[in-house]
Amino acid sequence: MKALFKKVIISILTFQARLVLKKYKPRIIAITGSVGKTSTKDGLYSALNKTFFVRRSKKSFNSEFGLPLTILDCPSGWNNPFLWFKNIVKGFFLILLRYPYPQWLILEVGADRPGDIKKVSKWLKTDIVIITRFGDKPVHVEFFESTEHLVREKAYLIDSLKKDGLLLLNVDDEKVAALADKTKNEVLMYGFSKKADVQAKKVRVRYKKGRPVGLTFDLSYKEEILPIDLKHVFGKHHVYVALCAAAVGSHLKMSMEDVARAVVDYIPPPGRLRLLEGIKGSIVIDDTYNASPVAVLAGLETVKRLKTKGRKIAVLGDMLELGGVAIEAHKEVGEAVGKSCNFLFAVGPRARYIIDGALIGGMSEKNIVEFPDAHTAGKHVERMLKKDDIVFVKGSQGMRMEKAVEEIMAHPENKGQVLARQEKEWQNR
Repeated sequence: MKALFKKVIISILTFQARLVLKKYKPRIIAITGSVGKTSTKDGLYSALNKTFFVRRSKKSFNSEFGLPLTILDCPSGWNNPFLWFKNIVKGFFLILLRYPYPQWLILEVGADRPGDIKKVSKWLKTDIVIITRFGDKPVHVEFFESTEHLVREKAYLIDSLKKDGLLLLNVDDEKVAALADKTKNEVLMYGFSKKADVQAKKVRVRYKKGRPVGLTFDLSYKEEILPIDLKHVFGKHHVYVALCAAAVGSHLKMSMEDVARAVVDYIPPPGRLRLLEGIKGSIVIDDTYNASPVAVLAGLETVKRLKTKGRKIAVLGDMLELGGVAIEAHKEVGEAVGKSCNFLFAVGPRARYIIDGALIGGMSEKNIVEFPDAHTAGKHVERMLKKDDIVFVKGSQGMRMEKAVEEIMAHPENKGQVLARQEKEWQNR
């Protein structure tokens, strides 16, 4: 009965969303990939919102429910039939009456199972498609035969492009860059490679009084170079966000100066390599929104490069939805921990594989502790923290690693604004 109800609701909302798009004719940016979709979406919103009337996917609304809900500007009804009925009524009002509607929609498009994006590409007609990164071991592969099948599914989004549409690809990911051959549309590449049309150069961490405070780099496009400062963030994927914003802004005839100013104001979503003030003068890098092997490895590489007078501590939860590569991926992450951090606190049933990898990577067994849940791990870290320690916290959504961050952040009273999964629906789980 529940499955039938879900199917009916999806059918109605999708039907309404298609009619709304046909009526209001917004231009559409669609983003897919295995890493960086939400950050890219929010960075683009920051860059375009001052010039255009823009709507973005709420949180990570990228599923068969999320896309029509974003188009209709409705919240999730969760398990409440009344809320779903209310959404459907709102959809019919949008169709029958005339309301102010955004010029641009910025949509995340995910693929949990084969056919998800192929189905969407038949009715969602896009002006810009952005494909971020896949990595060697992307998430959400458990329902796909292989990584290649997942890449093929996400590539269907290219078919949704209009004839004058733009395809924007991360040139640093070989699987993504290879998709340039799948279209006759205009293609722009972004990344760190010299092959990139929009390139990042001289990326470096900014320090203030010996403590890291953000990133700075030079953005190069068509022989124009602009210095970019990003506050309270670390990691390459935030640089990728800025490059995407610059490419899209240029395509829409915005000046690079305007794009640069907008990108500086970008505040990353909760739980995405965000710098937080920790207790006892420590530094917390909160990357708890979700986890894939490529994202965890990138985060650990960031931690490795940071300068600090204190210790480097990794608090890592299981990476879920990895299918047959789960053991190998956790060991690989553990090995990177052993080469980048002084301590490892591992959370979850797959933690033993992270620990195995950390030992291979050279970490002493006495510096490794295993915990059943994030809250307990956070309590332990709280007791042992010292001034200038850097704590990197990450794990899949289901591990609820934000509970560890809550225990060690200097201002837990602000958790509703800065931590992931603070909504009532999550807190009741």
